Amino acid sequence: LCIKGKYMFIGGLMAQVANKLQHLEEIEGHPIKIRPVTLDDAEIERDFIEDLSTLSKHYRFLGGVAHLTPEELVDLCDMDYENKMAFVAVIQDKGKEKQIGVSRYAMNQYGDSYEFSVAVADEWQNKGLGTLLMKYLVDYAREQGVTRLYSIDFADNYKMKSLAKDLGMHVETDPNDSKQVIYSLYI
Repeated sequence: LCIKGKYMFIGGLMAQVANKLQHLEEIEGHPIKIRPVTLDDAEIERDFIEDLSTLSKHYRFLGGVAHLTPEELVDLCDMDYENKMAFVAVIQDKGKEKQIGVSRYAMNQYGDSYEFSVAVADEWQNKGLGTLLMKYLVDYAREQGVTRLYSIDFADNYKMKSLAKDLGMHVETDPNDSKQVIYSLYI
């Protein structure tokens, strides 16, 4: 039994809780479901990553990634809803869910803050989806008692720079790599 914020998890109840965290949104007339990522999402996560442009993959993974291993996909989809959480945006496409974006956080190795990332399918960029995904992630993190989210990104990632500005994040040059910046959001 783990009680944190207003969510309670007991073994198999995580799926039921995930269902309660679903949200329906609309962007440019398209219905979009935003919900927690589950282990069942490995296939749509794989397809999402494979469909990203080379540049989007470069920015998302801080370098070139063509494919992820099955173990890496499971790791991306295995949430504990406390130290590791993700929200996925999906649409219906040919009767199946298609992932069009994801926001996630995970506790860092020191246990004092949480690294986040956000990725949006190329055809859905610049429509507010990244901001919407981050809103749900930040709200959830706040309810869990998280006080700082941060992201390490390439300094030339202007879309992330714009999102960070819109969300009121603090930015500083990465002291270990001048080609990277660290965005921080204190919540």
